[in-house]
Amino acid sequence: METFFNILQRYGNVYMDGLMGTLWLAAVTVIFGTAIGTILAMMRLSRFKAPGEFVRLYVWMLRGTPILLQLYFFWIFLPRVLPFEMSDLACIVIALIVNSSSYVSEIIRAGIQAVDIGQTEAARSLGLGSGMTMRYVVLPQAIKNILPALGNEFINMIKQVSLASVFFINELTTSYRTVLSATYRPIESIIIAGIIYLMLTTVLTWVMDRFEARMRRSEGTVL
Repeated sequence: METFFNILQRYGNVYMDGLMGTLWLAAVTVIFGTAIGTILAMMRLSRFKAPGEFVRLYVWMLRGTPILLQLYFFWIFLPRVLPFEMSDLACIVIALIVNSSSYVSEIIRAGIQAVDIGQTEAARSLGLGSGMTMRYVVLPQAIKNILPALGNEFINMIKQVSLASVFFINELTTSYRTVLSATYRPIESIIIAGIIYLMLTTVLTWVMDRFEARMRRSEGTVL
């Protein structure tokens, strides 16, 4: 009979492989989600109505439906409409990125709007255009509000990508299912996966708390 420590010793490499898969999926999702989310946030803040309404609808749909449903949609939809073959992994990654971009766009929009409007007015009075004002005045200040929230989005995405196990994508929850099928020990197998998730999110949360504390100290020093 497999014991907890026997399973950990024999299948530790399986869990480690799944952990690397989870980190990779979360990192890729947040990086590309941030790139797309930045564009969406700029569209939402544009003085033109049509782009703003499109982003509003985009965010409303993605934040108002379950992420698992979105994964199924992209998994079924993309291979049928694209003229080339697409793997399950690619479909799921795209779905995760699209979902993340809706949340990141709101994070960036809120960060930009939190910057005192007087900063924008001062920059415009000095002759800077709207693009230069956003690039050199608003965004550098907004980043202080955006980065901690993006860190939290990364931590949240680590837990969200566990849904990729439904499609047998290599990540930590999939590793649990692999070990379960080999040992028939569900409790021990899932506890190991849970401990790894808990340790990972705890460490990352501690890092983010330290980062935010350092940012607050630097702001206090500047003031």
